[in-house]
Amino acid sequence: MTDPTGSLPALDAVDHTILRALHRNPRAPFAEIGATAGVHERTVARRLERLTSTGRVRFTAALTPEYQGEGVTAEIAVRCAPGRVHETALALARRADARSVEVATGDLEVYAEFTTPDHDALLTLIDSAIGRLDGVVDVRSQVVLRLLLTASDWAPYDDRPTDVRRRVREGRPLPAAPAVDELDRRLVALLGTDARMSTTRLAQRLQVGETTARRRLARLMASHVLHLRLHADPAVLGYPLEARFRLAVTPSRLEAAVRLLAAEPAIRHLVLTTGTSNILGYASHRDTVDLHAFATRVFSGLDGVTATETAVLMRTYKRANVVEAGPGHPSLAAAQSVPPAVPQAAPPSAPLSASPSPPPRTV
Repeated sequence: MTDPTGSLPALDAVDHTILRALHRNPRAPFAEIGATAGVHERTVARRLERLTSTGRVRFTAALTPEYQGEGVTAEIAVRCAPGRVHETALALARRADARSVEVATGDLEVYAEFTTPDHDALLTLIDSAIGRLDGVVDVRSQVVLRLLLTASDWAPYDDRPTDVRRRVREGRPLPAAPAVDELDRRLVALLGTDARMSTTRLAQRLQVGETTARRRLARLMASHVLHLRLHADPAVLGYPLEARFRLAVTPSRLEAAVRLLAAEPAIRHLVLTTGTSNILGYASHRDTVDLHAFATRVFSGLDGVTATETAVLMRTYKRANVVEAGPGHPSLAAAQSVPPAVPQAAPPSAPLSASPSPPPRTV
């Protein structure tokens, strides 16, 4: 039996137990997970290998520049001529400085999130790179002022909110970000290649003592600046419908709106931005009925909202710095890019070309 996309066998209770355990602790020992699931640790390893082989379940590890006060994060909407949406999305997804790329219902636009070293680099990206793409009609940008929730705070398996979500919901600030040095960055880069690499192996690769490696890892994992997690395509977990929403909220009611939104488990990403609409969020749902109920209940309960805009994602090209390899994405296999450890600006002359590919299929 397979899921509706035909790319992954339907998950059973053991699969869900494994994913639940690894969501809580991506480095949990297989023996410990097996004991919880009632299977041998070799079964856990075999099941996980089957899930990750599809590309729709994977481990990710990255430092969050917004929490560290590094660089500029911008939400960019690229309006395209008819017939050029897919090609443009592919070109953007190939860029290492693009963290996410998607196409949603509504205007012929590609939405992308970029991280650049500074505002000058952002201007170069928009004007000298994206703006020169064939088929691009217009480019709009909004700078992220405050990162509130990320996909690491979306926990479909848990009723308990993450510490970040709890703090946002209660209106409390996040703790000060720990200082991160070059050794920390090298450690995170190694975790990006193998999130479950043993502490012994990490120490060997870093050429430090095992105690140092263990202490550094524990400090980073206890902080909110490291996002080390098992990332699963929401559709795999039973939430195939993803929505993108923008809200315009009067400044006097903004904090109250943020606290109410943070209390909604369906919301997996939430930021404050510049622009006429100052809240941008993403939510995952089981179907359109669920989305309608969510939007009706949540948005109508927010005071000070002067405008709302909701769209359904038709295709995700890149998510959490990784190019999607799900169904309908055969042309993305060669588009994988590796995010830089520190935000890097693209040279002004950097081309943004895309190979010819079939028209997008609505998913």
